[in-house]
Amino acid sequence: MARGIVFVDVDGTLVPGAASSAVHIAHRLGHAAELLEAEDLWDRGLIPGPDVERLDAIRWAGTSVAQVRTWLADLPLVDGIAETVAWCIERDLRPVLATLAWHAVGDELCERFGFLHASGARVGRVDGVYTGEVELSIDELGKLEYAVRTAKAAGVSMADCVAIGDGRSDVPLFGAVGLAVGFNANAAASAAAHRTVVGSDLRAVVPVIEEWLDR
Repeated sequence: MARGIVFVDVDGTLVPGAASSAVHIAHRLGHAAELLEAEDLWDRGLIPGPDVERLDAIRWAGTSVAQVRTWLADLPLVDGIAETVAWCIERDLRPVLATLAWHAVGDELCERFGFLHASGARVGRVDGVYTGEVELSIDELGKLEYAVRTAKAAGVSMADCVAIGDGRSDVPLFGAVGLAVGFNANAAASAAAHRTVVGSDLRAVVPVIEEWLDR
């Protein structure tokens, strides 16, 4: 049985700054400005998440899975991800991505860095080509539900779990775990977190988790 699970967000946490992993792909597809505006409206609670997903997904139609994966090769990321994942595994803490980002992004980061699996929305695909339809939608409560299911399947209490995130979608999960760490977090996530860390290297969270483990 695992000692615990470390749930890590993607956009704003592993992908730094205001531009999300979806916007990174949207730059290649030609609708980055439109998506940035929609994400800002969602972040302010003015439009529902599924509207943003549909607006983005439809532009994926006809694009191959292989092409999107190529675009993700230069996705901007903070430093220290592989080292932090390895540190977790060495201490029997399961590293998992809890995110609203597209599954294509989560799958890429799992393969590259060793996260065990990822939540996320999904664009439909047929024969290696994206259809442009949202196959699976997820919101902040869906992220929490995913974490609860993951912990239950692993036989781990949520009190023995850590969540690392930066924004609105992390707040429900922050309220359910034993340790919530705001990493470069906005005001809402910082207020909900037990601890906050600012930096460009994910390894900055390690001393916080280590202190919590030794409590």
